Amino acid sequence: MARSIPADRFAVVVDAAARVFIAHGYRRTQVQDVADALGLAKGTLYGYAQNKTALFAAAVRYADGHEPLPAVTDLPVPAPADADVAALVAGRLGAEIADLRLHGALAEPAHGTADTDPDELGGIVTDLYQRLARHRVAIKLVDRCAPELPDLAEIWFGTGRRAQVDALAEYLTRRADTGAIALPGPATLLARTIVELVTLWAVHRHFDPAPPTTGAADPAADDATVTAMLAALLNRATAPASPHRSR
Repeated sequence: MARSIPADRFAVVVDAAARVFIAHGYRRTQVQDVADALGLAKGTLYGYAQNKTALFAAAVRYADGHEPLPAVTDLPVPAPADADVAALVAGRLGAEIADLRLHGALAEPAHGTADTDPDELGGIVTDLYQRLARHRVAIKLVDRCAPELPDLAEIWFGTGRRAQVDALAEYLTRRADTGAIALPGPATLLARTIVELVTLWAVHRHFDPAPPTTGAADPAADDATVTAMLAALLNRATAPASPHRSR
């Protein structure tokens, strides 16, 4: 017999929906899959969310804890309008992008080697990591399901990823032109590598179905340790050669 959960346990439903959508993608996921993950009858789950689209929207909106959960009296959550989820993601992206440390660095005049903070790139990487980590469940959900949802894909892969890779490539090119950093490869390739590497550690490793020995639960892989490692790695990889070394 399917067990029931208290009416105020909407957070459990959100968590289960997020896990199922991440595992199966949007099209393959059915309401029954989420009900099975919870040990509920499908009819009981409809008391929390109107349909599959409502479950997905709730997971994106609430799984990271940035918005208060709806009151029990407001359940089931309704199905969103066609563009609502894309608008939610666009709003979250806009709020984070507005004061990215990367964009602040791009707004500053170009400096020579002596005037540039040698840890500037490390700080940009740390800032990006922290912002991704704050939204890691929603990012994983959107990254997994956006290819199946055109409106969401346009926002996520355009504003969400491509635009940030382009901005980072511009930053790297400007700093390389002044001699503040040395590029180990093409700026566009390095920018994409940085974004993918930071996303791997801030987001994707937490959803690895077969985590390696050093996984999300390993105390040596906490966010502070990872960001320090990434910042040091990239600062060293892009450090300009010292005069005595180039002779």
